Amino acid sequence: MKCSLLRRVSTRVLVCAIGTAALAFSAGRPAIAVEPDIPRIQAGAERGFIQQEIELAGAYFAGHGVTRDEKQAAYWYEKAANSGDPGAQLQIGYFYEAGIGVERDPARAASWFQRAAAGGSVAARVNLGVAYTWGVGVRKDPEFATKLFREAADKGSGPGACFLADAYYFGIGVSKDVDKARRWFEVAAKRHDPQGELSLALLLLQQPGQDDEEKAIKLLRDAANSGYVAARHELALRLARKPEFISAPQEALEQLQEASSEGFWKSTVVLGVLYRDGRGVTKDAEAAYVQFRIAALQGGDAAMKMVQNDFRALEPALSSSRIATLNEKAADWMASHNRRLEFVRYPNGGKDFPTFALAYPEDGLHAGRMFPVGESDDLPGETFQP
Repeated sequence: MKCSLLRRVSTRVLVCAIGTAALAFSAGRPAIAVEPDIPRIQAGAERGFIQQEIELAGAYFAGHGVTRDEKQAAYWYEKAANSGDPGAQLQIGYFYEAGIGVERDPARAASWFQRAAAGGSVAARVNLGVAYTWGVGVRKDPEFATKLFREAADKGSGPGACFLADAYYFGIGVSKDVDKARRWFEVAAKRHDPQGELSLALLLLQQPGQDDEEKAIKLLRDAANSGYVAARHELALRLARKPEFISAPQEALEQLQEASSEGFWKSTVVLGVLYRDGRGVTKDAEAAYVQFRIAALQGGDAAMKMVQNDFRALEPALSSSRIATLNEKAADWMASHNRRLEFVRYPNGGKDFPTFALAYPEDGLHAGRMFPVGESDDLPGETFQP
C-alpha cells in the first residue's frame, strides 16, 4: 500500500485536479491472510526480519488480527525502511507526507523518497518529482521534477507518464506542448492509470466526432470502475447528455449517487437539480432541498454560491419547521458520510496490503489520508434516499 500522492494543478480543461494521486505498490510478496498469524509475524518482526516488519505494519494499518493503530504501523514501516527496503521507505515517506501515525514532516518524507528511489523504486521517483515541482520538503525545481517524471515513465510508470503529460500541458519545467501532453496522457491511459484515463477522455471530448466520444466514454467508464470519484461524476454528466452510451438503466443516476456518497459535492448539486426538475427521478422539492443542503455542507462556500438561488426558490414553499427538519436530515446524512474521497476503492497492485479508500488532501497539504476498507466494500456509506 505504498502511495505516491501529491497534488497537481487544477485546470479549466479538467473537472478537478488531474493528478492528486499516483498510487504505487510493490508486487510479489505474500498476501495478508484474513486472519494473520500475529504471534508468528510479531516474533519475526522483533527479530528484525524485514518481511515480518512490513506484514506487521500492514496488519496494524488495516486492523487485521490486531487493533488498528497507525502509530504502530508507522513504527514498523520505519523499522523496515531503516533496514533498506525500498517499498517500506516509500511507504513511510508517504506517512510523513500525509501525517499518518507520525507528525507531518515533508523534508523527512522527501528524504525517504530519495532513499527509495536510489533503491530502485519507480513510484518514489514520481513522489520525488512532485516534491520538486512544488518545493515540498526540497528546493523547488520543476526542470528536475520533469526529468524524474520522464525517468519513471520510461520505466513503465502510468502515474509518471500522467505527471509528465501535466508538465507539458501546463508548461511546468518544460516548454508548453499540448500535443506531447496528449501523447503522454495516451501512454498513461494505456497503462490503466485512472487519472490519465480521465485526462485523455476530457481532451477527446473537446474535439467533435463520434469516434472520440465513444473512446472518451470508455475511458471514463474504466476510470470510474477503478473507483476514481471524479471520473464517476464526469461519466454521469456525459451519459445524461448522451443517453445512447448508457450501458444499464439508471447508470448516470447511480454514478452521481455514488460520487455524492463519496463526498463529491458537484455530483450532489446535480442530484438536487434532477429532483428539482424531475429529470430521471420523481420531481420532489424536499428531496432537492436536502441534496442542495448536503452539497453546501460538502463543498462549503463554493458549493453554497452555486446553490443559493435554489434555496431562495425552494424555501418559500416550505414552512420554517419543515426547513429545520430537512436541514437536520441533511446533517444526519453528512454525519455518516464525512469523508471526501478521491478513490473509494483503490486496488493495491501488490500483495502486502488490503484495498483502501483515499481521501482528497486537506487544504495546504499534498497527500490525502488512507482508510482501509473491506474487500467487498464498494461505497463508504449508503447513498441518500429521499
